[in-house]
Amino acid sequence: MQIILGSSSPRRKEILGYFKLPFTQASPQFDEEAVPFDGEPNAYVLKLSDGKAESLAQRFPKAIVISADTVVYRNGKIYGKPTSDAEAIRSLSELSGNWHQVITGISIRKGNHHFHGTEETRVLFNDLSEKQIKDYQTRVHWADKAGGYAIQQAGGLIVNKIDGCFYNVMGLPLNTLHRLLLNLSIDLWDHIQ
Repeated sequence: MQIILGSSSPRRKEILGYFKLPFTQASPQFDEEAVPFDGEPNAYVLKLSDGKAESLAQRFPKAIVISADTVVYRNGKIYGKPTSDAEAIRSLSELSGNWHQVITGISIRKGNHHFHGTEETRVLFNDLSEKQIKDYQTRVHWADKAGGYAIQQAGGLIVNKIDGCFYNVMGLPLNTLHRLLLNLSIDLWDHIQ
């Protein structure tokens, strides 16, 4: 059984590595910028994760391909991976003191079989001062993270509480992954390290 994790994310690699499933990471060749946001975040992340999975399924036709895409969403706005320091600061400033949603789409492909789903977690940020935002932005690697933040490690200082799956905020929700893999007779309970 060949499993391809269609992501270069070290966090997704860490989470999947909790299980005794041999897998290889591969970066999808898919243009995320070509997918417009139409106002529906769940449909948006599914389009992105499906596109990533499809691009890898062509390269690895006999493998099980797992791909995911995560966005931060608040008040009709998507917060993806910031592309500049200014955008990272703006994202943290707008999320400060507020609830937002973290939504991940997961797609699994094997041959002609395709399964996908989404997970949603609500996150409340602490009220952050300008200095705290600047300190976080300059000291934490944020460029590959939706919303410009991570919940783990120093992220514990900015997150007040969550409602939902912690691993979803890291980028790979375990319960959704488990449910989707069951369609291919892979039970994560059988692969606990």
